[in-house]
Amino acid sequence: MRTTDTGRRPGVRACDIGRPSRAVRLLAWAAVAAGLGCTAAVFHTTRSEEPRVAEQEHGEGEIEGQETADEEGLLNLRLPTFGGKQFWTDHCWRNGWRVQQNAVTSHWRLLDPNNIRYCWGSRKACERMLSEQAGTLAEKPPHHVVLLHGLFRSSGSMQALGELLEEQKPWRSVCFEYASTRASITEHAAAFREVIDGLPPNATLSFVGHSMGNIVVRHALGDWEAAGDHATISRVKSVVMLGPPNNGAAIARQLSKVPPYEWIAGKGGVELGAEWEAFEAKLATPTCPFGIIAGRLPDVVYNPLVGDVGDFVVSVDETKLPGAAFLEVSQGHSFLMDDAAVQEAVVNFIDHERFTE
Repeated sequence: MRTTDTGRRPGVRACDIGRPSRAVRLLAWAAVAAGLGCTAAVFHTTRSEEPRVAEQEHGEGEIEGQETADEEGLLNLRLPTFGGKQFWTDHCWRNGWRVQQNAVTSHWRLLDPNNIRYCWGSRKACERMLSEQAGTLAEKPPHHVVLLHGLFRSSGSMQALGELLEEQKPWRSVCFEYASTRASITEHAAAFREVIDGLPPNATLSFVGHSMGNIVVRHALGDWEAAGDHATISRVKSVVMLGPPNNGAAIARQLSKVPPYEWIAGKGGVELGAEWEAFEAKLATPTCPFGIIAGRLPDVVYNPLVGDVGDFVVSVDETKLPGAAFLEVSQGHSFLMDDAAVQEAVVNFIDHERFTE
């Protein structure tokens, strides 16, 4: 919903134009109390659109209280959330605390490690609240393993693997959340780079991706190479890819022929299929040790949209990249990260740069 009345009412000062009416404030109160993010988003849109109109009429910086609102955020009750689930993307991660942006409304929020919302509104307000919490955060281990989920999934799909890594090794797991169906892989890679930039500068890194998450990693590596950011690249000690569509995906190419596919899978889904040839140039091959784990199901389990042996979504040949250690397992695409043999292989590769001890 957008505010369309840009005229100034008699008796209303310029500094009042950016303030919501009493009715809108009451509506937002009711929405927050009930935990309804959609109505609260309307309140945020009302506040964010009107100051732009006033700035055009009176000049930027003349709206009293706007800077304070950006610093302090919007009215908040510390309510539990689902943590993301296709509509939120992480842009900052600090010991389990996350600053996220909504892919639909573009507003921001700060979640604690239990997915409780501590702040919402502007990015500045959320980062300020995060800084206030910094003094209570525990010391971080020197090695961080960043896990990236695939298309249609959420960071929760990588949580069990992340917990296992922390249980077995002195590593810190970071499950990166991104709205996989709501933006391009280029945009996902940009957010991923922001998260990496926010981690301790002395921390070494490993990346573990599932499916499209590996393409996000390869895009980020390409971006760092293009920018000459060798300092970040040198921190990456290993990459493990689970079911990666490293050569595009036949299933995405086939489904791209169906008009609703882009609406359902987003720009990233199209980039893996119909636009792969042009898109592939943005990707880099890891220069650090990297390994690929591909699923190979019995021949009787066949998906005509894939057209070859594989994990029912990505074929074995589509996963391959030159220079990689390679492992095949009898497992379906969606369950690779939860397979015990795969989990053991991931730990071994990060620890010893090979899949077996």
